[in-house]
Amino acid sequence: MLTAVMLIKTERARTIAVGEALAEMEGISEVYTVAGRYDLVAMVRVPRNEDLADLVTGRVAELDGIRATETLMAFRTHSRHDLESLFAVGLG
Repeated sequence: MLTAVMLIKTERARTIAVGEALAEMEGISEVYTVAGRYDLVAMVRVPRNEDLADLVTGRVAELDGIRATETLMAFRTHSRHDLESLFAVGLG
């Protein structure tokens, strides 16, 4: 499973609509409105590189109201939550 973080700049009046449309797309697990240089952050989880390419350059790029995106590929997870679930396997 590939994980990526999409940073998205939107047209001001379209931020909520774009966020809702992104949240409905297969491969996007969460969408957050944020403060700062970007308007939205989308968490992407897809099985293959080709799926990420289709999502970013195809489906997301077609949405009205997006001014710019930056996609960050995740290499490794460093999370206490994930470590706890890893060590909890077989317990219960």
